[in-house]
Order: sequence, then C-alpha cells, then structure tokens
Amino acid sequence: MSSGITLSASTRQNLLSLQDTAGLTATTQNRLATGLKVSSALDSPVNFFTAQNLSNRSTDLGGLLDGISNGIQAIQAANQGITSIQKLIDSAKSTANQALSTQITTTGTATSDFAASTTSSTTVNFYVNGVTKSATIASNATIDAAITALNSAAGTNVTMFSKDTTGKKIVLNASSAVEFKATGDQAALGFAQGTTSTANKYGSSNDAISAGSDLTVSGVDARKKLSEQYNSLLTQITQLAKDSSFNGTNLISNGDSSNKLHIAFNEKDSSNLDVQGQDLTADGLKLTSITGNSGSSVNGQGNFLLDTDIKGTLTKLGSASDTLRSASSTFGSNLSVVQNRQSFSKNLINVLDTGAANLTNADLNLEAANSQALSTRQSLGISALSLANQAQQSILQLLR
Repeated sequence: MSSGITLSASTRQNLLSLQDTAGLTATTQNRLATGLKVSSALDSPVNFFTAQNLSNRSTDLGGLLDGISNGIQAIQAANQGITSIQKLIDSAKSTANQALSTQITTTGTATSDFAASTTSSTTVNFYVNGVTKSATIASNATIDAAITALNSAAGTNVTMFSKDTTGKKIVLNASSAVEFKATGDQAALGFAQGTTSTANKYGSSNDAISAGSDLTVSGVDARKKLSEQYNSLLTQITQLAKDSSFNGTNLISNGDSSNKLHIAFNEKDSSNLDVQGQDLTADGLKLTSITGNSGSSVNGQGNFLLDTDIKGTLTKLGSASDTLRSASSTFGSNLSVVQNRQSFSKNLINVLDTGAANLTNADLNLEAANSQALSTRQSLGISALSLANQAQQSILQLLR
C-alpha cells in the first residue's frame, strides 16, 4: 500500500544508504559490546558449531585435569612413603649389624672341685645356643676324661670346657650361650646351682635353669633388646606404608590386583594409565619379627641368638631394599608419564580455546575503526539527503 508520498530517486537512494549504515553500525556495536564476531549460528553456522565443538572438548579435558592431578599426588605420596620406609630399613640393618657385632659368651670357673660318681656313669644335659647337648661321664672318670666328654658332646671345633690352674675345677669359656637343663647337671660338674624361677636366656621352649653364681652369660640380653628394637622398626614400616595415602588411595599397603590407580587422559578414556599398587608393608617385604623361637620347629632359639639367623635377617633386609628400589623406579616412571600428560592436556586445552576464539572472537581494533568509519558515513549520508531535498526547497521559495 502506497503512503501517498512521492520521494525523488536520489532521496530514496540516500535513505537506503542510511538504513544500510544503521544496520552495519548496529552489527559493529554488538561486536564491540560482546567481543564476538560470531555470537549465534545465524552469524556463521560453520564457525559457530566448529567453535562449540572445540570448546566442549576443551571443557571435557579440563575436567580430566583434576583426576590427573589427584593421580600425581597419589603417586607422590607412595613415593614419599617408599623413601621413608627405606630409611627404616637402613635403621633395621644397623640394628641387625649391631646385634651381629655383640659377642655372646658364657664364662666361669666351677665353685667346687670336680668329682665323678663312684657308683655309675653320669649324664649331663645342657644347651649350646638352644641346641640340646648330652654328655655321659663314666664312673670314677678323671677331670680330663670328663672335659673330653663334655667337649665332644658340645660338638664344636673350639674347646669350651677346660680345667683351672689347680687341675681340679672345670672352667667354661664359650663364645655362645650355655645353659644347663637342671641343677643336678650343674652340680655334677661342680658349678653353683641356678634357680628354676628365672627364665632361660633364649626362649621358653627349653626346660633350662639360670646360670649359677659362678657362671656369667653376656651378650644374650643385649641381643634380645636389639631384637625388640628391630621388631619395633618392622611395626613402624607397616604403619608408615598404611599412612602413605592420598584422598583414600594407597599404592603401597596392598599388592592385590584390585588395588590400582586408574587415570584417564582423554574424554573417551581410550587413553589411560593403570598404576598397580604394591604391598610394601613388613609382611609384603617378607620381613618377619624376631621372636623367642625361630625356625619351623620350636627350639628355644631366637632373639638374635644365632649369628646365622642375624645374617639371614640382613639378607632379607637387602632383598627388601631391592624391592623398594624397584617399586620406586616403577612409580617414578609412572609419575613421569602422568606429569607429561598433564602438561600435554594443559597445552591442548589452550590450543582448543585459541582455535575456538579465532573462529568467533571479533577484532576489536578493526571493529572500533569500523565504528568510526560508519559514524562518518552516516554523517555524510545525512548531508547527501539534505542536498537531495534542496530542489524541493527551491520550489517552496517560489511559492512564497
């Protein structure tokens, strides 16, 4: 429907030009206000949806960074635990070596002169480091014959029994713990009788009595205290391993196949890493406590009594150290991988965000220049429209 108003061609052209300028000005002002050249699919469908996909992936990877960061901390907690456990292992080695260097001796000279039975042979039962020994002394045996029987029963390459300078009393000088089964065994050799109320030095399985006043057993109690220190260190190893957790994840207190740390590196979890946990407690390291008895059968030995047992313990400690070094190397390798993927993910997120921004962000410098140009263009358009209307104004002057 016509408005009934007739405009000249030049006037209409100037009006259209002003309308175009106004539209461009509105677009430029919107870009300056939002900072975006593509703010909806209407502006550029390809750029809009491509940028949206890039931003969505960036967001997904950003969500995975928290899991990666937690994984790094869990591995570092495990590695810190291994470092501290190794220090405890070193302390245990020092304790065992101290026990090994502590000499065990049993020394003393019999209070009474030796006198063999005149009616029958006598059997003397005693223990050398918890091992049962039995010596038969013939009736009317001389002190030399008795000493020979005792040393033969002891079965050592070193002479444990001898006689004093008077040639009448038996002397015991052994680099081991020697105890007698009964007071009669001590009396048969002329030694002062001990008591049955005092527990023997090396365990509770053997029915032994304490040394009498003329015998001194040294080193056994010292080794026993060192064994207690060793056991305490094993307890600390287990407790430390169980405390080496982060956010509920502990990689060194359980070697079960279900104890693993799963870290996803991409949004589809097609790229990931499983860090298998290990049992680095005392039991997992195959370190056993030193008890009053050792071996598969109870024999009264233990508490670091035998040098061979201590050396066996040191061998186990060496194996435990090797296990810790291997575990540390494994966790260190896994940590390097996870840290590398963390850095990669951060850089990839930056690339994705930059790519999305390149597709949608406006060049504010360019838009500012466009705004100034459009303002000038609008002013010129208004001036042109004014000039186009001057002919009609001339006619108005004639009518006046």
